[in-house]
Amino acid sequence: MEAAHITPRPPAKAASRLDRARQAAPQVFERLRNAIIALELPPGAPLSRAELAGQFGISSTPVRDALMRLEEEGLVDVFPQHATVVSRIDIGRAEQAHFLRQALELEIVRLLAERHDEPLIIRLDHAIALQQQSAKAGDFEAFMAGDNDFHAQLYTAAGKQDLWALVRSRSGHIDRLRRLHLPSPGKAQNIIRHHKLITRAIEAGDADAAQQHLRTHLSGTLSELDKIRSHHPEYLTD
Repeated sequence: MEAAHITPRPPAKAASRLDRARQAAPQVFERLRNAIIALELPPGAPLSRAELAGQFGISSTPVRDALMRLEEEGLVDVFPQHATVVSRIDIGRAEQAHFLRQALELEIVRLLAERHDEPLIIRLDHAIALQQQSAKAGDFEAFMAGDNDFHAQLYTAAGKQDLWALVRSRSGHIDRLRRLHLPSPGKAQNIIRHHKLITRAIEAGDADAAQQHLRTHLSGTLSELDKIRSHHPEYLTD
């Protein structure tokens, strides 16, 4: 895929009418979080509680609750009586999320490689095929969703779904770094190649190779941090 310039969409794009059969606050949180990760709401974008309530067609209370959850994840900065804005990407938080995820997933792929789980291999291959389609179409958001699905399959197969939820709640900053890096030439294909290598190593029962490929895979974005910073200095903070 060719490198692409990220053009943030206006905040209104993050909002739409909600499913009335579900609680409002979790839906607002999901939609705003997704828009922040996708950089549709870039660092520094203002988030008005009143405007968001109007866009979603709800009262301000669920919006407040959603913004509080986003603040807990470090994805928004709240300045009382002044403003709420999308936070800049915190490199320290990104590095901690990487450390957590690597520690967990290295053990997970070793565990899976020591089993014979043919249905898992089929699911992983399917996830990779969908990523290939997204890469070909240049659909970065679908590609990142596919990336998450691949890794979620590993946690689920190992019976560690709750740990995947923990990882996701800590990954907002590194996921935004990945989204900045994804349009770089060859990046998407590298991810797909690593996923294939991890899958084949698990299938072969080669735990050491699975761990080696996973370690290389997860370190790809942070290893390019200087390049990402040079292209997007206004988005990052130490």
